[in-house]
Amino acid sequence: MFNIESLQSKSTTELTKICKDLGIKVARNSTENDKVFAILDFQAANPKVAKEYYNATEEKPENTTENQTPEKKTTKRKRVEKPAEENISDKKEETESKTEKPAKEEKKTTPKAKKSPKNTKEKEANIPASAAVEENISEEKTNEGEKPLKKKTKQKENTKKPENKEPENEEQNPPKKEFNFDNIVIVEGVLEILPDNYGFLRSSDFNYISSPDDVFVSTNQIRNYGLKTGDTVKGIVRLPKEGEKYFSLQKALEVNGRDLHFIKDRVAFEYLTPLFPQEKFNLTGKNSTLSTRIVDLFAPIGKGQRAMIVAQPKTGKTMLLKDIANSISANHPEAYMMILLIDERPEEVTDMQRSVNAEVIASTFDEAAEKHVKVANLVLSKAQRMVECGHDVVILLDSITRLARAYNTVTPASGKILSGGVDANALHKPKRFFGAARKIEGGGSLTIIATALIDTGSKMDEVIFEEFKGTGNMELLLDRKIANKRVFPAVDLVASSTRRDDLLHDETTQQRMWILRKYLSDMNPVEAMEFVEKQMKATLNNEEFLMSMNK
Repeated sequence: MFNIESLQSKSTTELTKICKDLGIKVARNSTENDKVFAILDFQAANPKVAKEYYNATEEKPENTTENQTPEKKTTKRKRVEKPAEENISDKKEETESKTEKPAKEEKKTTPKAKKSPKNTKEKEANIPASAAVEENISEEKTNEGEKPLKKKTKQKENTKKPENKEPENEEQNPPKKEFNFDNIVIVEGVLEILPDNYGFLRSSDFNYISSPDDVFVSTNQIRNYGLKTGDTVKGIVRLPKEGEKYFSLQKALEVNGRDLHFIKDRVAFEYLTPLFPQEKFNLTGKNSTLSTRIVDLFAPIGKGQRAMIVAQPKTGKTMLLKDIANSISANHPEAYMMILLIDERPEEVTDMQRSVNAEVIASTFDEAAEKHVKVANLVLSKAQRMVECGHDVVILLDSITRLARAYNTVTPASGKILSGGVDANALHKPKRFFGAARKIEGGGSLTIIATALIDTGSKMDEVIFEEFKGTGNMELLLDRKIANKRVFPAVDLVASSTRRDDLLHDETTQQRMWILRKYLSDMNPVEAMEFVEKQMKATLNNEEFLMSMNK
C-alpha cells in the first residue's frame, strides 16, 4: 500500500500518472502535496483497487527476481550422474562469465536460461546444492543492492534539477494568464517624508493618516525629483511584490500640477517675498448670502489675507465659515480650498463635507492631540508646496485655539509656563501656522481664515487669544448679544475691519464705507447690525445698497 514517504519521494509526473490511472480528479494547478493527499484519500476509500494497482506497479520488479530464483533452484536440484571433471570445468566457466558480465547483462541472460537446451540444464544440475544456494543469495543481494541505489539517484536528480519539473508542469498544467497592471494604475497623494529619508503618499480619504492606500516612495526618487514633505504627487504605481506591504511609486508624472523640471528649480516658501493682499475675493456673486455681503463690505478678504474670526460660543461662526467657503468656491474656482477642522464634533464634520465644495480634513475631539498636530502640519506643508508652484490656496481653520491646545499638550515641557497652564514654547508652531498666510510677489498666495474662541470660561483660551491678537491683517468680531437677539450674522460692524482695505476696495466704495462707518459709530453693536440688515434686505447687491445711501 502507498504511504506518505513513498509518495513524497516521487516526482510530479509520477504522481500525475498514478492519479490518472486510478481516476482521481485533481486540479491542474495543484501542488505535489495536494496530489499525495488525494491518492491517500482514494486509498482509504477504495483499499482493494489501490492495493491491486500497487501490487501491479510497485512490486513488479521484486516479483520477477523472486520468481526467477526458485526456477533456478528446481532446475539445479535435478541430479544426473556424470563424471566429476565436467562439473569442475562447468563451475570455472560460470564463475568466469559472472565476473566478466555486469549486473545488467545478468538480467538479460536470466530469461534465456529457460530456453537453453537440455544439456546445459543437465550440466547445471550437477553443481552441488550448497553452491547453487550461495550463488542465488549473492545474486539476490546484488539485485536488491542495485534497486535502492537507483531510487536514491532518482531522488537526487529530482532535488538537484527542479528546472526539469517546470516544463513538465507547463505541459500538463498550463499556467493561468495573469494580467499585467504596470503603467495602468495612477495614484495621487500627499508626500510625507519620514526621518529615514523615504516617504509615503498619504490619501486624503483617510485625512492624511497612515492607511492601506499609502504608496511607498524611495529615497532615490525623492532625491532625483527634488520632492519635499507636502508635495502632491501624481504618478504610476506598481503592485507590491512578495514580502512587500505597500504599493510602490514607479514613475512620477507631475508634482503639484506642474512639470517635473519646474519642481527642481522652485524657490522655497521661506524665501518668497510677502506683500499686502491686492486682489479681493468676490463674496457677492454666486451663492451669496447676507453674511457674505456684510463681510465683503466691512471686512473684505483678499488673496493672501491672514484673517481671524473672533467668536464667543454659539454665535454662528461655523455657519459663517460655511457661507464664506461656498461663495469662494463658486466665484473663484482657480483657488484651491481646504477646510481644516480640529477638535470638532463628528456631526459638524459630516455636515461640512456634504455642504461645501472643498477638501475637508478633520480630526474630531475624540482623537489624540498627536493626530491633531500631525494633520495640521501636513495640511500646512501641502499648502506651502502649492504656493511655491504659483497656486492660490485658501485654508479655513476651525479653530486655532484648539490647535494651540493640541500643540501645548504635545510639546515637551520647557519649564516656562504662562498663566492658564500654557507652555512658553507651545504657541510657536500655531503662530507659524497662522503666519504662513501671505501674498507672494510674482504669483501665488496662501489665505488663512481662522476662528479664535473667547469668553469660554477658560484662562488658557484667553491667553492664546491674547498671543494671536494683532498678528492677523483682518479681524471679524462676533458678538453674543447680537446672536441672542437672533440677528445673524452676529457681526460687530464697528470693531470688524481689514488692514489696508483701500487696496481691495475701489475709490467710490471706499468713500461710501467711510461715511457709513461714521454713521454707525454712534450706535451700539446690536442697533448697528439691525440697521444694516434692514437696509441690505431691501437691496439685491452691495452696489445697490451703496447707491441707496444717497437717498
